[in-house]
Amino acid sequence: MRAIVLGSAAGGGFPQWNCGCGNCARAWRGDPDAVPRTQSALAVTADERRWLLLNASPDLRQQILTTPALHPRSAPRGSPIAAVAVTNADVDHLAGLLTLRESQPLALYGTARAHAALTGSPVFEVLDRATVSRRELPLEATTPVHDAEGAGIGLWLTAFAVPGKVARYLETGDDPAALAGSPGDTIGLAVADADGRRMVYIPGCAAVDQRVTRRVAGAEALFFDGTLYRDDELIRAGLGAKTGARMGHVPVAGPGGSMAALADVKVRRRVYVHVNNSNPMIRADTPERAEVEAAGWTVAFDGLEVAA
Repeated sequence: MRAIVLGSAAGGGFPQWNCGCGNCARAWRGDPDAVPRTQSALAVTADERRWLLLNASPDLRQQILTTPALHPRSAPRGSPIAAVAVTNADVDHLAGLLTLRESQPLALYGTARAHAALTGSPVFEVLDRATVSRRELPLEATTPVHDAEGAGIGLWLTAFAVPGKVARYLETGDDPAALAGSPGDTIGLAVADADGRRMVYIPGCAAVDQRVTRRVAGAEALFFDGTLYRDDELIRAGLGAKTGARMGHVPVAGPGGSMAALADVKVRRRVYVHVNNSNPMIRADTPERAEVEAAGWTVAFDGLEVAA
């Protein structure tokens, strides 16, 4: 099994189109320690022929262009992208589906909650249901991944609920219970091959609890939410008024951060993805980057490959 990080940044990418913060300013200047990144997505294969995308970012077309493994291989049309699975209904994770609208057969996997959000938005009907098969991912069950024609691609998905938040466009106020949503609004995905090797993808997570650590333990690779280094990072930088907790993202650092919470969980390879443009660890020359690397983490970059 092989995974390619298609995009490693959070929503807006790096540099963000309208941002001149310290990190983004260095990326705009072409600083080699501030390498640009597209928005978060992962591609996984068991056979090098058929690929499963985990989330479809707004940058998907660019990501396909820069990833030879995803280029067409047959004439007049065709794609090695056999299926897509989404972890929530965030625009950052759904918008790229609109790139896949050219009547290309593929399967689209998501929870009932994610499919409800798609059905509620008529624009996604450009994904012709005659060629794009919409399939529900039940929680806490192992689901074989099939292409649009029903052929297995050698991968199995297990969806599991993680602490999170409803998509921003579905918010109806600031009540914490309502913001947390319902089971299936935010999920992690465990991807396994025929030999039982397992990778876990959790690009959005509000807290590391026992459900999370249980699912992560023993994985060959963990791709985990690295949005903010500190909970109040956006406020300190003058970039926003929300904490990470309000946004549904656990910080990397601090007593309740993911770095400490996952320190004793056995994982062969651990990678931070979905890194916000404000996060100091997105740059290679910061103490924060040195700290996470010393703790055994890799800060993802676009094109990073991980084999299991």
